[in-house]
Amino acid sequence: MQIPSQFRDAYENYLAGNQIHKSPENLYEPINYILSIGGKRMRPQLALWGCYCFNDDFSIAMPVAHAVEVFHNFSLMHDDIMDEAPLRRGKPAVHKKYDTNTAILSGDAMLLLSYDYLFSCEKGKYFKKLFPVFNQIAIEVCEGQQMDMNFETKEKVSLKEYLKMIELKTAALLGGAVRLGAIVGGAKQRDAKLMEKFARQMGIAFQIQDDILDTFGDPEKFGKKVGGDIVQNKKTYLFLTALKKSKGAIKKELLKWYSANTFNEQEKVAAVRKIFKELEVQKTALSLQNELIEKAYAELEKVNSSEEKKEGLKNWADKLVVREI
Repeated sequence: MQIPSQFRDAYENYLAGNQIHKSPENLYEPINYILSIGGKRMRPQLALWGCYCFNDDFSIAMPVAHAVEVFHNFSLMHDDIMDEAPLRRGKPAVHKKYDTNTAILSGDAMLLLSYDYLFSCEKGKYFKKLFPVFNQIAIEVCEGQQMDMNFETKEKVSLKEYLKMIELKTAALLGGAVRLGAIVGGAKQRDAKLMEKFARQMGIAFQIQDDILDTFGDPEKFGKKVGGDIVQNKKTYLFLTALKKSKGAIKKELLKWYSANTFNEQEKVAAVRKIFKELEVQKTALSLQNELIEKAYAELEKVNSSEEKKEGLKNWADKLVVREI
């Protein structure tokens, strides 16, 4: 089945044909810019998968796929301002390429445009069903971002809190995307919700893999410098697991590195990575990831769709989540 590549290609074509050429240009140009600098396009592809599992004509869900991608990039535009991030996908972040006020206003416009695209799907036929789902996941993404920001200054963060944060910040939109697509495809409410549960579990597993890759990944395959989470003292699943497992001298050393104001980056990354290896936190993370994937598969198995289509979705999601170290 060649559908996965068709989904991405079809969406890229749709995106190219839906650039915004309106005035004032300095409001809309940043929107075209951030949408054009790449990304995995996971969310629009999930929306198309959601539709395809119940309707062979996945193209009818294209406006929904675009709504989700526009919303996702709106959130990234504002996240980059909050994080003071200079780059996005290897290119200057919008607030650096243009300016902060422009990035805020263009981001606001993207949020509103995402509702326009949602409403345009099948001439508004599904909007009453799509709107509450889209609104709920949008709120959850904001809640997740706030939790992530709170963690920066919160002294103690539990593994349970961290997993809830990544469910809201990352997995909710993945789950919402596939559910929205399923609604347009004609899925019954039960099946649409099961599809969402599947994608949420896979989304959490995806973020855990991202945590692993940031510390143990190959920079060439990962696409960015490894060790960034350690340098920034991020409370990732690996760090929180290490903190829970460690005691005595090892715990003292781990906390020393995460409280130091000045340090050599390479030395810190090497020292923390060594502690992680001694405590086998990667093994623990992979065990949880496998558990999440199995739960996701169990939810997908309950969906009333063809086995071929479900197997295709499962294989696509598996390759996305289980990326190379």
